[in-house]
Amino acid sequence: MPEVVVLAGLALLGTVPVVALGAVVLRATRSRSLTTSTVVLVLIPVLAALAGFTAVTRLMFDEVFTQLVVVLAVVLAVAVPAAIVLGRAQARATVWERQIREQERAAEESRRELVAWVSHDLRTPLAGIRAMAESLADGVVAEPADIERYALQIVRETNRLAAMVDDLFDMSKISSGTLRLTLEPLDLREIVDDVLAAQQPTASRAGVDLRARQPNTPVLVVGSDRSLARVLTNLVGNALAHTPPGGVVEVGVGVTDGRALLGVTDTGPGIAPADLPRVFEVGYRGSAARSPSAGATSGSGMGLAIASGLVAMHAGDISARNTGGGARFEISLPLLAPG
Repeated sequence: MPEVVVLAGLALLGTVPVVALGAVVLRATRSRSLTTSTVVLVLIPVLAALAGFTAVTRLMFDEVFTQLVVVLAVVLAVAVPAAIVLGRAQARATVWERQIREQERAAEESRRELVAWVSHDLRTPLAGIRAMAESLADGVVAEPADIERYALQIVRETNRLAAMVDDLFDMSKISSGTLRLTLEPLDLREIVDDVLAAQQPTASRAGVDLRARQPNTPVLVVGSDRSLARVLTNLVGNALAHTPPGGVVEVGVGVTDGRALLGVTDTGPGIAPADLPRVFEVGYRGSAARSPSAGATSGSGMGLAIASGLVAMHAGDISARNTGGGARFEISLPLLAPG
């Protein structure tokens, strides 16, 4: 029994310093990669076993000691590469899980903002509609001209509510992946012509010069006519809402590096740097620096998010940046090869 106690004491004498040193190294490398920490964790027990056995044998390097060293060397030769591979895999999984959590937090924050904005925007027109309807029902408004004015205002507010509900429905389909598009060869110039013709009355009322800059040759892509028109309508409407009277909104079409480009540039106040990374988030409306011009109606806060989702469904990219004299939204789409 005393011999066993002596052996245990010698083993502790050899292993404890190694484990303590390993803990120090592990603490010093905790800010580094997960792979490094995994390798250190593999080395600690192996080297501790070697140190404990060395202390027990009292530095008697006999045949048994040599055999142990060979076994531990083989263990290290197998365990260290495995630790590196597993550490890298775990690091990738950890990074992926962290990104997923961050995306979930961002999505939850966007949903809360969306609910707050939509609740506010729904409440305002509903209150107006209720007040005007009660006035009509109670006979407070009796003059034909006033009745017509109230009725037209109710129609406008109802159309605004319907548009917001449509945006919510479309955004939910895009987010859930249930939206299905019918893709066909399209000339982007035709979409620009149609959208600008529809938006020209709005631009005229706002005192904004709405113009197009297009090449003489077709710019062909594969896409949904309705969806791409919706994207461009949202971008042009957003630009018109933030461009003061006397300003310019230009829609440009071109080809760069085998990609079709569609850009909308305005001469408004631009986008605050803090808002640029979030302009395509659902419900995000940015700071007061990018507030709509006087007379412009506030949207649902989903126009740019819907545009981003539809562009992604066309295997395209959408971006926003400041130009020094306004803002520019740019869409890049795969160009349809001739023939």
